[in-house]
Amino acid sequence: MKPNLEFPEAICTSLLQNETWSLAWEAIRTNAIRAVLTMLGVTIGSACIVFVVSIALAGKKYVVAQIEGVGANIVYAGLQHGGGIESPANEISPADLESIRENAADVVRVAGTHDIKMTIAAEGEDLPVNVVGVTEEFQAIRNLEVLSGRYFDADEMEKRSKVCLITKHLAAVMEPPGAAIGQQIRVGELSFTVIGIFQERVATFGESEIATDSLLVPFSLIKYYTGEDYFRTLYAQADSSEDVPFVTKEIGEVLHRRHGNEPKYTVDNLTALLEATRRISLALTIVLLLVAFVVLIVSGIGIMNIMLVTVTERTHEIGIRRAVGARRIDIMCQFLVEAVLISGTGSLIGVVIGILLPFAADVALGFFPQFANLSLPLSWVSVIVALFVSCFTGLIFGYLPASRAANLHPSESLRYE
Repeated sequence: MKPNLEFPEAICTSLLQNETWSLAWEAIRTNAIRAVLTMLGVTIGSACIVFVVSIALAGKKYVVAQIEGVGANIVYAGLQHGGGIESPANEISPADLESIRENAADVVRVAGTHDIKMTIAAEGEDLPVNVVGVTEEFQAIRNLEVLSGRYFDADEMEKRSKVCLITKHLAAVMEPPGAAIGQQIRVGELSFTVIGIFQERVATFGESEIATDSLLVPFSLIKYYTGEDYFRTLYAQADSSEDVPFVTKEIGEVLHRRHGNEPKYTVDNLTALLEATRRISLALTIVLLLVAFVVLIVSGIGIMNIMLVTVTERTHEIGIRRAVGARRIDIMCQFLVEAVLISGTGSLIGVVIGILLPFAADVALGFFPQFANLSLPLSWVSVIVALFVSCFTGLIFGYLPASRAANLHPSESLRYE
């Protein structure tokens, strides 16, 4: 049996006729208000597809930047306290830090911290502060921003120099106000010389050892003051993000090899948080895109409804066209072209709006300093998808009215009033 090539050939021939397009456009122009209201749903759906994808890409970029701002490719470890007999020998020691530096192949930096609570005089009362003893590479791993002054050098670390860096907020509230670099401040029974003012590039809101009011001091000084020669938290920086899971495993193995399996250590990284955020972002994007597709389906139903009404109203016109020689395929193509023109025009308008919205949002975000580096990227894939889906929606939902119009009997159509 030979395939029937006449039907698709007839469709192509009819679609290429100028008469089909001119009649379709004239019908839309005659009922312009109805056409505009019909294409409104397509416009909204197309704009939503483009804008939602832009928001999803921007959200993902922003979250990744925030996590990387805490510290790039970092792995952190600490002894789990409580629930058993604790021994100072199980704490993470400077020797453990050196062992990780030597035996973990993909580690580029390691650092340790030990923090204690103390007070300073500020605004006429004692202000609780977090004094954090740190090692030399802590600033690079945690990506701290030194606003003025400098970080500790190797000589200050080794000689237990009584110097410190203070947070930006602490510098503003301590006495004397606005402590300058080189001033002496008293913390408990100790006096420190301020050599720098710093801040976290991305605030951790007290979830790390750095609080709003914190001082960084050399770890050797904390050891001398408290007698505790161990780290509460150990940080390691992997060579790349791909090496983070491997480094996490390596650090756990080193700690258990040196201390045995009885003590329990928390060894973790920010990759899990990043993956969770990506999954949440993907889920929200899918939900929002489903809403956009629902809008397109509703608009498609609107197109079908209006086209069915149009077929009824134009029954006499269809009979005249059939009487003067128009084929069924010509009638069908005319109404399909009308549906595609309505959905296509609405889609183009929606895509333009979807493209302009990210630019408008970028301008609006410029007025908020905390979002100064955030921008909404435009996905051209979403633009193409929006155009295709919208036009396809018009074609699918326009088929039933077009088929109904094509199947009207010529003699009955001419008698229709």
